[in-house]
Amino acid sequence: MNPIIAILKEHNISDETIHQLFQTLTENPLMAMNSISQLGIPAEKLQQLMGLVMQNPALIKEAVEELGLDFAKVEAAKAQLQK
Repeated sequence: MNPIIAILKEHNISDETIHQLFQTLTENPLMAMNSISQLGIPAEKLQQLMGLVMQNPALIKEAVEELGLDFAKVEAAKAQLQK
């Protein structure tokens, strides 16, 4: 299991919420970060989660694929943020 998804599940985040979170990530990454901060994950685990993402961005792609979402949307959103 993807470590990002594992941390979310460890804190009793439902599969539906995880799927919605990654769907938001594919459409609006900034909104997804806001959503993650509102899940009630303790600060130290939230920091660990963000560290994973920063050190290994490929984990996002793996999680998106594991959830059956379209990674091309993530790439398009990322490109839009860089403009």
